Amino acid sequence: MVFKLPASVESLMQMTWPQFEPCYQTLNATVLTSDNVNGWLADWTHMSELINEIHQRLYVATTINTSDAVAERCYTHFLDDIYPSVQAAEQKLREKLLASYLEPSGFEVPLRNMRAQAALYCDENVPLLAEEHKLEMAYDKIIGAQTVAWGGKEITITQLRPVFQDNDRHLRERAWRLIAQRQLANHDVINALWVKFMELRRRLAENAGYPDYRAFRWQQLLRFDYTPRDCGQFHDAIEQVVVPAAERIYERRRRRLGVSSLRPWDLEVDALGRPALRPFATVEELEQKVEVMFRRVDPQLACYFATMRQERLLDLDNRKDKAPGGYCTSFAVVKRPFIFMNAVGLHDDVQTLLHEGGHAFHVFESAHLPYYHQLEVGMEFAEVASMSMELLSAPYLPSEQGGFYSEADAARARVEHLEGIITFWPYMAVVDAFQHWAYENHEAAMAPANCDAKWAELWRRFMRGVDWSGLEQEMMTGWHRKLHIHQVPFYYVEYGMAQLGAVQVWRQSLENQAAAVCRYRDALSLGGTATLPELYAAAGARFAFDTSALRDAVTLVEQTIERLDTA
Repeated sequence: MVFKLPASVESLMQMTWPQFEPCYQTLNATVLTSDNVNGWLADWTHMSELINEIHQRLYVATTINTSDAVAERCYTHFLDDIYPSVQAAEQKLREKLLASYLEPSGFEVPLRNMRAQAALYCDENVPLLAEEHKLEMAYDKIIGAQTVAWGGKEITITQLRPVFQDNDRHLRERAWRLIAQRQLANHDVINALWVKFMELRRRLAENAGYPDYRAFRWQQLLRFDYTPRDCGQFHDAIEQVVVPAAERIYERRRRRLGVSSLRPWDLEVDALGRPALRPFATVEELEQKVEVMFRRVDPQLACYFATMRQERLLDLDNRKDKAPGGYCTSFAVVKRPFIFMNAVGLHDDVQTLLHEGGHAFHVFESAHLPYYHQLEVGMEFAEVASMSMELLSAPYLPSEQGGFYSEADAARARVEHLEGIITFWPYMAVVDAFQHWAYENHEAAMAPANCDAKWAELWRRFMRGVDWSGLEQEMMTGWHRKLHIHQVPFYYVEYGMAQLGAVQVWRQSLENQAAAVCRYRDALSLGGTATLPELYAAAGARFAFDTSALRDAVTLVEQTIERLDTA
């Protein structure tokens, strides 16, 4: 079966379902045997890769410019006219393979996933899933259009973030309140969008025969190795072990700043009054130095990153009408990753690029696998790839190693990162626990005011140490500003689990960096051919998120902070 990707993005955007349908019909008509199943899988892979690449390129076009009407129209055309037919055709092929009872080598885990996907599928949900993508795009447009007037210019909220590192507390507060005011201006429209999300997701679960959306989503995310109850235990362990450690970090910051209470605008400024870290002036400089850091970790990883630079697979700068956040996606046909982010010259931008670089390396390392269906990796391990890379690269932040800083500033940057690991876990618990509540209590969560109240309750439980008095409205609407809640529900606990895995990979590197990186790359090369516990084990870690595992991780992080902070 021969079907080539169009040479230009313009041609790609004009593809229609009738151009693909005959190939799917041929695949569905084939009688499967042990002799031809591998060739059949290769042909199916070819079609799946084509569809995936079209989907991802169209999606990327809408995120790099949320006001691009042509890109939006093309993506909408794909979602309306191609996506539903593809989903139906893919379902038929899954059912065909499962009915054959053939088990090709290296396909045990993909078959497990297919059984879950086949059980989840129903025709009524195909247009709803396309509609969900459109609502996600609407959320991006709302956030991407948020700008403020500062210094006589219109700038994005992200571009104002460097002010939070200014030593002038009054200036920080003014910037913080200006941003909050602009975000609250979208209060009603985000609430209205949330109701649409909730209505749609209830229908998805009902159509597929699930008692609630959480049960539906659990299977959709292919979560076989842990349960919602495990997540609740993870939250409890974080409350017991991590929240006190986070409070210690906040209290040390409060004392150093010499303030009576720590306010939200006090969290990014240097607590000792040192000038803010400004690691790079241009995106080109950011790319160059990160490439050098990757070379110190492993020369092959640097080659991967250099390829991305050469092939223009990076869109790193922040600008108006660009979607929020950062991501790494992949183009399946060319077997290349693409990194998107919003850099404004902060150290956090360095961390983001190191993080997304780990995802990109996952794409490169698993590209040798012959079948598209072997590439599906749960985010619980995909995030180990990214978070581990942040920690493995950290020793090379000093400029004498090719990085960005003096030794003192590199130590300072590492302390900020490590403190962020500890303060992140409680925030992750808020986000994850909020979603469990929302979809366990669907009727109550349909009312945004109830969501505000629940978010505030969880915030007070986990986020202790920062004073939000007088800012209750800003605090309780924090769920508005966490894109995962709206666009990728239940995708957040993975970060907490993966951070534990990444700390274990890092612990191994402290004993033998080369061996740890070798195990890391070997684990990435498995793609989705192994179970989640097996992937962790291959990387030299244990898939665990209990009190004991958290305590070990927190101890290592706090000890390293103490060493770097006194160096």
